[in-house]
Amino acid sequence: MKTTLALFFLTLPLAAAAVTPSPYAGQETRGIKALSAKEQADLLAGKGMGLAKAAELNGYPGPAHVLELAKELSLSAEQRAKTEALFQVMETRAKALGRQIVDAEAGLEALFAGKQVTAALLDEHLARIGALQAQLRGAHLATHLEQVRILTPGQVAHYGVLRGYAAAEPAATPERSRGGGHDHAHGHAHRH
Repeated sequence: MKTTLALFFLTLPLAAAAVTPSPYAGQETRGIKALSAKEQADLLAGKGMGLAKAAELNGYPGPAHVLELAKELSLSAEQRAKTEALFQVMETRAKALGRQIVDAEAGLEALFAGKQVTAALLDEHLARIGALQAQLRGAHLATHLEQVRILTPGQVAHYGVLRGYAAAEPAATPERSRGGGHDHAHGHAHRH
């Protein structure tokens, strides 16, 4: 009896593991299995989807967030107009590329769903999807490159603070404001 109970408890985790659903369970009902509804909507709307993090998190602001922070960044009328134009160009390009990516993914989906896929067709579709994804990411990153040229270095630094990527600059102390005291950060060597 003890042996039977021991075997039962030892095999219980194995039985549970056998019925654990895949993390993909439920996704088999998607029209395009590789893309969630949100991913499709974001692609079609030209959203950033984190594609420009390499720029954003390294001091190259994006126009959408610059426009959101226009007041805090004290954008001039010219800077605002240039940023709005830059955003419109990027958004138009991103929407067009997003549509092409969704369509290409639908084509790949159809090949697999219709059991029509071959190695050659797979390579062809993957190359197209990969090229489109690279173009989309490039469109977002290039926009950040252009945006940084529109802003002053001070605005770029303040943007980083406002977005939470950089620490706020220390407030001026009365001694510094009057030129009194000294700042160890200026590279002066002191002998003690």
